[in-house]
Amino acid sequence: MKHTTKPITIVDIAKILGISPSTVSRALSNYPGIKNDTKKLVKKTAEELRYTPNLSAQNLKSNRTTTIGVIVPEIKHEYFSSAISGIEEIAYRFGYTIIVCQSNESYEREVLNTSVLIRQRVAGVIVSISQKTKDSEHFRELKRRKIPLVFFDRVCDDIKASKVVIDDYKSAFNAVTFLINKGYRKIAHFAGPKGVSIYEKRLKGYVDAIRKSDIPLIDGFLIHAALHIKDGYDAMDSMFKSGLVPDAIFTVNDPVALGAYKRIKEACLKIPDDIAVVGFSNNILTSVVDPSLTTIDQFPLEMGRKAAEILIQTIESDLIEPKTVIIDTKLIEREST
Repeated sequence: MKHTTKPITIVDIAKILGISPSTVSRALSNYPGIKNDTKKLVKKTAEELRYTPNLSAQNLKSNRTTTIGVIVPEIKHEYFSSAISGIEEIAYRFGYTIIVCQSNESYEREVLNTSVLIRQRVAGVIVSISQKTKDSEHFRELKRRKIPLVFFDRVCDDIKASKVVIDDYKSAFNAVTFLINKGYRKIAHFAGPKGVSIYEKRLKGYVDAIRKSDIPLIDGFLIHAALHIKDGYDAMDSMFKSGLVPDAIFTVNDPVALGAYKRIKEACLKIPDDIAVVGFSNNILTSVVDPSLTTIDQFPLEMGRKAAEILIQTIESDLIEPKTVIIDTKLIEREST
């Protein structure tokens, strides 16, 4: 076949093969109603003619791109960076690219990120909300514009959308029960920020595990902190200054646990001989610190993959009903207990 200098179009391929342009378009898009022989012939002809899809025209026609928007609280947080890797892996496999935005735990910035993604005409959005998000109107705007939406990890319960989560309550309950079964009785909890549903569920799991075992909830053994190493250090320091020394601590995440580590060692106490510690997330540092940290693996890579799979299914089919997928967690026992 001769190659022309003019860009080859679907119409050109249709004329050569004696079929309609719509059949060519559907064959190139792997439309299920087109015979496999027709698909192979169309794709072979398109390749020989060096046909390149006009993405700009397609985007204008569909009012969508092949870009997926992703909004996370912090890109530097290992949990979210792993989830983004999972999202990108699946997106790439299905011919999509991603735009990643971070809210930096700011509601206002999250609203701005959402607005920017709408203007970019993204095909869909995957979100883990900020700590400060109390109003979900910006996500309702996505729904009004029929832009598919999937939440993961931190979600808006009042929005009808697919969600990929773990069972935070059960994971926390099991972690505290594990400590109780190991013989610990004075168990403290460094909880996350108030008002964030996943941290409230972890707190409830802690409380219920203690109560079920008839162990008293000790005043001063529950401290609400933020999510970083400094916050764990400060929480541990506050307990020591109050004259409180637990025999075990369950923390809202691994960075908080590592902050507690630092302060415990400064006090010349030993882990786990004096104080045992359990974290949450299975941060990469948990296996290399001394002693290695017992923690709960949330499998963020798998969570990102599943969120992307659901979103792409929703983008490519109007028949997908919103669903909630729960990713199983795993308690990883190491030297800190």
